[in-house]
Amino acid sequence: MSKKIVLGYDDSEAAKSALAFAVSLAKAQGAELVIAHVLEWSPYSFLTPEEIEQRHQRREEELKRAEDALLKPVCKSLEDDGVTVVAELKYGHIAETLIDVIKKHGASHLIIGRTGHSGLSSRLFGSVAGTLAQAAPVPVTIVP
Repeated sequence: MSKKIVLGYDDSEAAKSALAFAVSLAKAQGAELVIAHVLEWSPYSFLTPEEIEQRHQRREEELKRAEDALLKPVCKSLEDDGVTVVAELKYGHIAETLIDVIKKHGASHLIIGRTGHSGLSSRLFGSVAGTLAQAAPVPVTIVP
């Protein structure tokens, strides 16, 4: 069974520090690195069918932009590092979706940055890092 590490990545400074840590750990353990980026998604059940269709189209465009601007460049930058890298791009609640990625890949470890791009909302409603530290089914490393 191959060892897998999931990295929650949003291109923030903390995520870049977490990436460096995750790469060094993956090298040391001979593990595959799964770089996961989650776009927050909140479904609105009161939308009309036309609005839902438009929203779905915008969602697809956002996923494509995130793939091209964030995931492809970070994966490309790791090509010569000797680490097998897989990218996961999902829509959903960030903590819940990262837990789904962990389960899907059978990962043994989750690495995240202490703070991301969420800013004020995380101070008001609780941080993704705090939620994952409590709810993740594997050990979580929170990198400052």
